[in-house]
Parts: sequence; structure tokens; C-alpha cells
Amino acid sequence: MNQRKPSTSSGNALQQYQETDGHFSLVRNFRLADLVTIMNGVCGSFSIFSSARYLLNNDPDYLWSALVFPLAGLMFDFLDGKVARWRNSSSLLGQELDSLADLISFGVAPSLLAFTVGLRTYLDTVVLTAFVCCGLARLARFNATVALVPKDATGRAKYFEGLPIPSSLVLVGLLAFWTKMGWIEGQQGIPGGTVTLWGESGGRGEIHVVSVVFGCWAAAMVSKTLRIRKL
Repeated sequence: MNQRKPSTSSGNALQQYQETDGHFSLVRNFRLADLVTIMNGVCGSFSIFSSARYLLNNDPDYLWSALVFPLAGLMFDFLDGKVARWRNSSSLLGQELDSLADLISFGVAPSLLAFTVGLRTYLDTVVLTAFVCCGLARLARFNATVALVPKDATGRAKYFEGLPIPSSLVLVGLLAFWTKMGWIEGQQGIPGGTVTLWGESGGRGEIHVVSVVFGCWAAAMVSKTLRIRKL
């Protein structure tokens, strides 16, 4: 959740990468917390491939795996910050890894899950693409402005500006509930059905009603005025 902050100035932090040679020098510069962060990205990637496998063979085990992996990613997302503080080894590389892993596990993976369970119209994919891009913009804004957010006595930011991207697990939980109830493509269908905004039914103007939820969530992530207090 982007709670890892580099403990040195940018110039000093980058020096370690400039002065190392060899094909695997980047790997040697990884710290324990960085490896934990990468496991977050691994979980998100496995979710994506599990969704793809479900689309190929309709095996529900793959769909459930795809739904569970983002939750495992959240576990590693919490753990990497704790490991960094325990080892006192935060870095600029770790901060960037954290954002990239979050985008995979809590942006791309949930969007593909929504597509997998049935949000497959053209306008659905536009909304889901906007969801990913808003998550991307939110992560970039956090990295750029975290120093400006008021801090508590421990030096941690007092609140999030906009919904943090791991909040998308609420939507993953909703998709899991639909899966359990059979409210997915190929079974009873997505709740609320579709509406046609223009053209013929089944054309590019058709959209699922519940896509609005993903659109609103995307807007909340990039909101400047919505402030979520940290627990």
C-alpha cells in the first residue's frame, strides 16, 4: 500500500545502482523487502493467468484461484513494509516495485476478473480500462506527492488522498460472491443485466449496469478531495 519510503536522498540512493557492474547486479541489489514486494506481483500475475485459463476451459477451479490470488498479494503488500522497517532497508527501488506490483495485483488482475465473470461488452472494457488507468495515475500521484501529505508523530502519512488501489479487493470480493451465487457469464448472468445507450442490442452501445460501480471506484481513486484516514 505504498508505505515504503526511501531512507536516503535520491542521489545517494541511486549511487548503489550506478556503481555496480555485471549482468545480475540488479538482483544483487534487491533487499529482503523487495523480494516480498515481488511476491505481490507474482500473485497478481498468477491471478491473470488463472483468469485466462478459465476463459479457455471454463474450469471453476481456475476462476476461484484467480479470485484468491489478489488477496494473497495483499498479504505480501502489508508484509513488505513491515520487513523494510524491521530491516531498516527502504529504498527508491522498493518504492517503485511496490507501486508496480500493486498495479498488477489490484488494478489489472481485478479488471480481468470482471471481464472473466461477464463484463465483456465494448463499453464494459472501456470502463475496466479506465479503472486500470486511474489506478496507475493514483499510484503515480502518491509517489510524487507523498511528501506533501501531513504526517503523524511516527512520520507516516495521516490519510490517503483518494481510495488506495488495494481497496479494489472489495470489488474482487463482490465478484467472488457473484461466482458463488452463479451470477456470472454462462450461468445466471451478471446482476442488473445490460442497457443499450445507442445502436442495437448487443452492439458497441451496450453496457452492464454494474460497470458503473467500477467507473465510480476508478473516479474515487483519483479524487483529490476524498481523504481516507489510515488505520
